[in-house]
Amino acid sequence: MKLNMGKVDRAVRFVVGAVLIALVFVGPQTPWGWIGVIPLATALIGWCPAYLPFGISTCAKRSDNAA
Repeated sequence: MKLNMGKVDRAVRFVVGAVLIALVFVGPQTPWGWIGVIPLATALIGWCPAYLPFGISTCAKRSDNAA
């Protein structure tokens, strides 16, 4: 499993996931908020399986001369 998510992508997913989960406890209190577990989990592990078939990666490119 190779990381395929950059810092900004992970931060956005973390915030969106946390907000969706918060909707379970406050606001409309709908169980649909548990769908926020998916973006939260992908943000924590840094790998998105949906990016794989499309070859998408939001990670910063590292140069070959990096120490």
